[in-house]
Formats: sequence, structure tokens, C-alpha cells
Amino acid sequence: MGVSNFKKRVGWITVVLLAVIIKLVSVNPEWVEQYYTYSVYPVVATILRFLLGWIPFSIGDILYIAVIVFAIYHITRLIRRVKQKQFTRQYGYRLIRKTVFLILWIYVLFYGLWGLNYSRQGIASQLQLQEREYTTADLDTLVGLLSKKLDHNARMLTPAMRDSFKTKRNLFFNASLLYKIAATRYPFLSHKGYSVKPSLFSYLGNYLGFQGYYNPFTGEAQVNTTVPLSVEPFVASHEIAHQLGYAKESEANFVGFLACRLHPSVNFNYSVYFDMYHYAIRELSFADSVKAKSYDTALHVQVKKTLQPISNSIKNTKTLLSPISIKCTVFF
Repeated sequence: MGVSNFKKRVGWITVVLLAVIIKLVSVNPEWVEQYYTYSVYPVVATILRFLLGWIPFSIGDILYIAVIVFAIYHITRLIRRVKQKQFTRQYGYRLIRKTVFLILWIYVLFYGLWGLNYSRQGIASQLQLQEREYTTADLDTLVGLLSKKLDHNARMLTPAMRDSFKTKRNLFFNASLLYKIAATRYPFLSHKGYSVKPSLFSYLGNYLGFQGYYNPFTGEAQVNTTVPLSVEPFVASHEIAHQLGYAKESEANFVGFLACRLHPSVNFNYSVYFDMYHYAIRELSFADSVKAKSYDTALHVQVKKTLQPISNSIKNTKTLLSPISIKCTVFF
């Protein structure tokens, strides 16, 4: 056996073994929580944030661009080979092996660097919360409470406060600061390192339907900075929640809520209640559209001003991809 073949065999054994271990661990949320979320992941995440967080632009976005260019180059080569009738069975088998090998490594890196958090016990276990079915009356009560909180913060939010976050460094610093504040009440929300950045794909995000995303390979949290200023604080806090290991969107939203509501900034309070109201009113509209419309009609004028550009953006940039995109997500 040559050195080259030996290295290939070792590479295959390594990646398959790691993939199997990840799969076995993922079936037990308690194992994931104890041995990964609280042991391995904090070390990995902190290292990534300290290594890349100081760079003002997104290394992860540049990585994605490089991958896209790499894929286009190899697809073009493949098409050329097929046209020139140089696509042999041996070449096809070799291409399949390389592709499977690459997919396996992406799987291992994704779940090893962050993705195993999808299988953790999560925030409900940490706070000892019990999930239960809710009724339309529960939704009505929730929307009523959120609308009052939203209107209260809307009256306090001045244009100067809102415009203070036009400087993204100020926004991102305050977003990281809010988790230090939240950690005084919820120690498990302690956050070390700072790596929140504007997305290089912000304008594209308007067409794909996302306002922010987390890069599991670089540990960077990206914010679509073309969305309304009042929306950005909660988006940033949501993505930091992903950095803390809350992989599921619903959990990242809830963690973002726990943190934002404790922040002394009106910007963060308004942003989180705006987002929570948005989710709750949408659910209520499915059950009772008349009641939901009455809440929307009674909203403070500032809230309606925030809603208008979002509605216009959805109308102006709606594409076939928009319905299947999610508000804040993970790019991998």
C-alpha cells in the first residue's frame, strides 16, 4: 500500500468514525448537554470568537463566496468534460468518492463546531419550564400584554435613541453587553468574546427573507443591516443566542427575549417587544383574524412606522425563495 493510499484510508476511517460518534451522542440530549454543550462547545466557540471577532468584516461570508466560486469552477470543468466526452466510469466513481468524503467532513465540522446543540436539552430544561398546549384565549392575553409593552416603549423611543445605532459598532457592542447583564440573573447566559458583524449578503438577504444568521464554521453572528434600525437590536441578540449554543430558532428567540428585556436601553426593549408581538399576532390571526386586526389598528403610530418599511420590503423583494426562508437562520 502506497503512502497516498494509506493517507486516504486513514482519512476515510477518521471521518466515518467521527460521524458515527456524533450520531451516537446526538440521540441522547443529556449527553449532548453535559459533554458537548457545557464542555466541548464553550471552548470551541470562545476560541473562534477571540480568533475572528476582532476582524471588522465577516470571514465566514468570504468563506462562503470562496466555496461558491470553487463549486462553479468544478461544475464548469465537469460540464466541459462531459461535452468533450471525457467522462469515464472511473472518473465518475472517483468524483462520487470525493463528493461523499467532502460531505462527511462538512457534516462532522458542522455538528462538531456547533450543530450538536440542536440535540441538547435546551432552555426549557435550564429554567425547568413545562411545555403545554395554548388556547386562543391564551394568545389573546399574550398579545394584549405585548401590545401594552410595545406601545410603552414606542412612546419612550426617540429618533435620537433609534439613530444612535446607525453606528453598527455601537449596536453590536451593546448587543454583547446585554448578555453580561442577563448573566447576572441567568448565569448560563454568560458570554465571552465579541463577534457580531454586518452581513456582506445584507441586500441579498432582503430577497431571501433573512434578517440575520449564524456561521457555525467561524462562530460569527451576522446581521442584515438593511432592515429597519428598530429591528436590528433583537436580531443581533438572537444571533448571539445562537453563539451561546441555542441552535433552534424558537430557543434563540426566547433567549434573546430574556436578555433584551433586562437591557436598560429603550432600543433593545422596543426591538424585542416588537419582534415578540410580531410572532404572537401572526399566531392570533390564524385563530381570530378580527381580533388580531383590532390589535394592529390600535398600535402606537411609532410601531406602525416600523411595520411599514418591513411590509414594503417584503412586497418589493418577494421572490420564489422568500416563502421558504426564515427570519433568522444558520448558514452552512
